[in-house]
Amino acid sequence: MFDRRQVLGSGGLALAGLAGGCATTPRPSPAAAPRDLILDLQERSFRFFWDTTDPATGWAPDRWPTPSFSSIAAVGFALTAYPVGVVNGWITRDQARARTLATLEWFSAAPQGPGSDDASGHKGFFYHFLGVTKGLRFARAELSTIDTALLIAGVLFAGTWFDGDDPVEARIRTLADRLYAAVDWTWIVPRPPFLSMGWHPESGFIPSDWNIYNEGMLMYLLAIASPTHPLPPETWGALTQRFEAAWTDRWGEPYLHYPPLFVHQYSHVWVDFRGIQDPFIKGKGIDYFENSRRAVRNQRAYGIANPGGWAGYDKDCWGWTACDGPGDFVLTLRGQRRQFFSYSERGPGTRDDGTIAPTAAAGSIAFEPELATTCLHTMHQRYGEGIYDRYGFLDSFNPTLTDPTAPLKHGRIVPGIGWVDKDYLGIDQGPIVAMIENQRTGLIWKTMQKNPHLRRGLERAGFRGGWLG
Repeated sequence: MFDRRQVLGSGGLALAGLAGGCATTPRPSPAAAPRDLILDLQERSFRFFWDTTDPATGWAPDRWPTPSFSSIAAVGFALTAYPVGVVNGWITRDQARARTLATLEWFSAAPQGPGSDDASGHKGFFYHFLGVTKGLRFARAELSTIDTALLIAGVLFAGTWFDGDDPVEARIRTLADRLYAAVDWTWIVPRPPFLSMGWHPESGFIPSDWNIYNEGMLMYLLAIASPTHPLPPETWGALTQRFEAAWTDRWGEPYLHYPPLFVHQYSHVWVDFRGIQDPFIKGKGIDYFENSRRAVRNQRAYGIANPGGWAGYDKDCWGWTACDGPGDFVLTLRGQRRQFFSYSERGPGTRDDGTIAPTAAAGSIAFEPELATTCLHTMHQRYGEGIYDRYGFLDSFNPTLTDPTAPLKHGRIVPGIGWVDKDYLGIDQGPIVAMIENQRTGLIWKTMQKNPHLRRGLERAGFRGGWLG
């Protein structure tokens, strides 16, 4: 599948590892766990967005502390995080709406056009990455359909949550509807009925479409619901016809399989799929929320089986998704050839190189609260400050890769732990903030249930039952 981070240097391959078992060097003493680790993690992850986002423009960084361009998907997660900060008392409503208004004003006024280096977007879509000096297209980033959808999801959430009479909140609502209405979904369907993954001014439409089960469900719901440029409702049926190929029980319970967990999380950040069904999932006797629950349980089962013999995997330490990795290389460790990857999708059967991503469990806490909470506590107890710092869990770590001579592209070898990333990624921090809140209070779900655009998209796609009733 087309890499959602594209070809700008964050992706790649990397290799290395030990046969199963724990590292032989002594582990450092774990940091004392906060009184409530999950709430501490949520606040730290929220602070990532509040501290690192430009307050004047709303540009959220792709990653930190490595110098970074802005990710429009991270902006969508940032907009979703601000009300979470308000209800938890970390910021005031005045602070949140000021930051939100600045973000929406900037994106509403951002230059659009077909040029290669003088615009932030085109046809209502935005480039995947924006430079942080002028907010224009970064390098040769693509005009991204999925990342625009994640941005718009945050925009619509903000427009729905800020429902007061204050003129600033009224302005937020106006801009949210304006940004959504500007997206011309019908333009970026070069091979009907499916959306292309993107467009480059130099070469045109990307020759890959969103046409399998993946994180694109929310994108299609927004496209079908558009008040100005809607895709036909039949598009959803054409999409779900292709879901059958992903139905498997290979890793446990039967479910729609896609290896990394972000696919099973992203749409669910904003859509409460509990109890609502389209014809396809109704025919399977479950809903999409239960499907994501099964994806989590099946990942845990994979961790218990640990067919690759990687260090650190067990019933209480698991979680694979798209994340940073050590680099693109091969090492022979304890007589076994191991391949490692840099930024890549990871999951059962897909580039499992021993790298564990805490966001996989943390972003799944709404699906399986007990399993995810136990996993996060176990990671913290085992590795402590080595993987848990200013903004919560660092993006990823690899207990197998302990060789200090490994040709690392990213991160470092921490004695007693193994390879540890040095960065936080906005698109991985976002689900942590949002899904912890959905599990605790249902804030994002309840808010989006009131959004007429999302309801319209779900109904046009054939969803019935549950809260839609």
